[in-house]
Amino acid sequence: MSPAPFNPTSPSLGDRVAGRTMLVTGAGNGLGRAIALALVSRGARVVLVGRRRDTLEAVAAEAVGLAGSVRVATVDVADPGSVAELARELGDETVEVLVNNAGVPGPVAPLMEITPQEWDDVFAVNVRGVYLMCQAFLPGMVERGAGDVINLASVSGKRPLTRRTPYAASKMAVIGLTTTLAFEVGPLGVSVNSLSPGPVDGPRMQRNFEMEAARTATTYAEAEEAYVSRAALHRMLTEEEVAAAVIAMLHMPGLCAADIDLSAGMVGR
Repeated sequence: MSPAPFNPTSPSLGDRVAGRTMLVTGAGNGLGRAIALALVSRGARVVLVGRRRDTLEAVAAEAVGLAGSVRVATVDVADPGSVAELARELGDETVEVLVNNAGVPGPVAPLMEITPQEWDDVFAVNVRGVYLMCQAFLPGMVERGAGDVINLASVSGKRPLTRRTPYAASKMAVIGLTTTLAFEVGPLGVSVNSLSPGPVDGPRMQRNFEMEAARTATTYAEAEEAYVSRAALHRMLTEEEVAAAVIAMLHMPGLCAADIDLSAGMVGR
């Protein structure tokens, strides 16, 4: 049998953002905010979820006048009861895309000084949160035979990140969850992938550089330079670049069980 002729107007190759309903966790600030606003600007209906309604409402206000629309709902992704309540609240929505962005940085300390509670707190949000959100919203995608899940992982763990073992371990766990889940639901029409950003310019990295400068008795500028010099582009990413990568991944319909490095060249292969 001859292969089907290439059709550049095929729906699978068209706009895979406009008109779709997408849920973004941790949407009240940082990467979640940037991803959500980028999706709304491309015509998506975006459900903004997070723990604080005030920050979510602020993002919703920023989205006024953009091509798409938004809805706000609160959730603690680490709490099974809270996630179950969110699923009930959104029972009238057809969530076609799930972006698991919510995460916590965890402690900055040697492993020997990290308490079991600190370790568990990081895994509760960064790993269990992804599991619970997928468990809540995948059934609808499987029933429809279509959907996309993008989990935010990190380049941390792929290269040393000293004094950040809980965070690095949790993000590598997200990659393992992603690839295995993709083989469970891929045959049912749902694509599951992860995006692994490198350091993103913003308050979190500024905090890290301040702590590193104090620890090593160097200046903030020296601490920042020591870090960004590891990247081929010799800089950090912007939140907007990560948001653009999410949109690009949604426009790659053959992408499944993949982990995409977006690190300005901090991870080279």
